[in-house]
Amino acid sequence: MNVTLAVLADYANVTQEGKLNIMGIFDSIHAQKFPALHPEMKLVTQFEAGIAEVRKVHQLEIVLMGADGARLFSVSGQLQVGEIQSGTLYKTNNILNIRGLKFEQPGEFEFKILVNGEERKSVPLKVLRLPNA
Repeated sequence: MNVTLAVLADYANVTQEGKLNIMGIFDSIHAQKFPALHPEMKLVTQFEAGIAEVRKVHQLEIVLMGADGARLFSVSGQLQVGEIQSGTLYKTNNILNIRGLKFEQPGEFEFKILVNGEERKSVPLKVLRLPNA
């Protein structure tokens, strides 16, 4: 199981036809004061697997790490690979809606995406203090 896409965005959805739409991709946010509360963001991921993984269940975990190595939050679940035809790949999109994320101070953070306990992708996020106006 591979992670072929991982981004932070303001908005994302998947159409009935399976098209992934992503708007407002970013890697940094700004705040005037801390602690700062970010109202909403989406962590958009796409997973891909080959025919050898059909019907296998994978353990997924997404962890937000602070610059000091502390876990700020984590969420976990399972993904079962569906049926595919020989010569094609299984692809699935995931949109994790994150609301009310609190940052105690500015710094560099990282969303780690783990599949079966192994880190497969990371998404950096810088939280910056706006200069005084």
